[in-house]
Amino acid sequence: MTTRKHVCVIGAGVSGLAAARSFKKRGHRVTVLERSHELGGVWEPSRSYPDVQTQSPKDLYRYTDKAMPKDFPEWPKGPQVFSYLSDYADDHGLRPLIRFNTTVSAMRRRDDGEPGWELDLETANGEKASETFDFVAVCTGQFSEKNILTHPGQEEFEAAGGTVIHSSEYTDPEMVKGKNVTVLGFSKSATDIAVSAVKSGARSVTIVYLESVWRIPYFVGGLINFKRILYIRAQEKMFPGWSRSGFARFNHAVARPFIWAHWRALEALLTVQLKLNKTGLKPKEPIEGGVNCSVPIATPGFFEMVADGRIKAVQGTFASYEPGAIRLTGGELIKADMAILAVGWKLGVPYLPAEYREKLVEPDGQYRLYRLIANPDIPDLGFVGFNSSFCTVLCADLAAEWLVRYADGKLAKQPTPEEMRANMDMMLHWRRNERPAAKIYGGLCVAPYHFKHFDELIDDIGARVKRRNPLAENLSPPDADAYARYLRSVPDYQVT
Repeated sequence: MTTRKHVCVIGAGVSGLAAARSFKKRGHRVTVLERSHELGGVWEPSRSYPDVQTQSPKDLYRYTDKAMPKDFPEWPKGPQVFSYLSDYADDHGLRPLIRFNTTVSAMRRRDDGEPGWELDLETANGEKASETFDFVAVCTGQFSEKNILTHPGQEEFEAAGGTVIHSSEYTDPEMVKGKNVTVLGFSKSATDIAVSAVKSGARSVTIVYLESVWRIPYFVGGLINFKRILYIRAQEKMFPGWSRSGFARFNHAVARPFIWAHWRALEALLTVQLKLNKTGLKPKEPIEGGVNCSVPIATPGFFEMVADGRIKAVQGTFASYEPGAIRLTGGELIKADMAILAVGWKLGVPYLPAEYREKLVEPDGQYRLYRLIANPDIPDLGFVGFNSSFCTVLCADLAAEWLVRYADGKLAKQPTPEEMRANMDMMLHWRRNERPAAKIYGGLCVAPYHFKHFDELIDDIGARVKRRNPLAENLSPPDADAYARYLRSVPDYQVT
């Protein structure tokens, strides 16, 4: 018999809602702690920049038990995603479980000898308290703590009327109207903001980037939805995965010339479609070496605006600020009234005690997580949504289903601590030596190995149904309804 736990879910975004739903469904008592005033995480309206939309099509950016509304566009906008998440919380009775405006400042093992953790909490009005939980699910993902950069001269720049903000603070297009705007970074958010600034009437727009990266347009060649290329199992097999058999290695070696030709053809197509030669933004690295969560979708209109001069793209980074301008490391001085820093987010769990952070994160920043969800040396704790990918919601959904069974000892293939450590060591070796691109984001990126990752999770969970027909399985993207069927084939249980 599995005993009912008081479970703390930290975060009420995509991952937190999935975790709360899975633990609640099994009969656990769930408390969700959310530091913001509303659910949704990065999709909460006050954290979203204008015109933000998903990188993934709506049929891939969804939970297994709830489709996006039919009238939503293929790539939903931020307010639509927020509405979807809000409806999902209401469908499963999750909103009453959420304590808003509550931050976790520290946590430690319970001192009463019982399993679980004691958390120090602080509310927005300064009230402090401590509370104990039997199990904690960390669901803050990779977009929780802003990465803040400072450069010499910022105070003088701001004193002269300049503005410096993180990309997440760009929430009103009126902010850039009539201004000389410089965006630092080359992520999807950076190019989205640059295009938005042009459309919103900025006087000039400059984007400063370190290295150009390959981008995938929503429709490759203007015709094929990119999910039909980068999201299919047949494509995934072109990448050398982990735990390959000798036969699989042999097949991959034989197919190597054809795989090489495939990638070169895709590069040639993208170079023409995105005007990469004309803009000088053609990446130096081969596309297959960098396919992971850092490969962004091409912002519609971005390359055209660079080509016709509406956006100036400059390679380099900030060296310092001056009144009314920004000096780059190459010496170039860019006239600027506003600097928007699209420099991402910090990975980490700052409230976890140092002794456990050392068990979780290697010196080189790689995470030690079995299935990217749990570490046997950090008891009564798990992570949902750290297994990031292009299918973020589906990743969180399956991770939550895996975690509740792991916590309850109900996985069909419940791993021993020794098995988990051996697997983590193997994965670390693979990331560092066989697939270096997999090291990005602390090794927490699933892409492009969606199917392989999902195969492992549903096999551990004990699904009796695991595949569609061979044609659909190899030539179509992951299907949330199919994974819902797989989960329905898993033995059900309730805690007491």
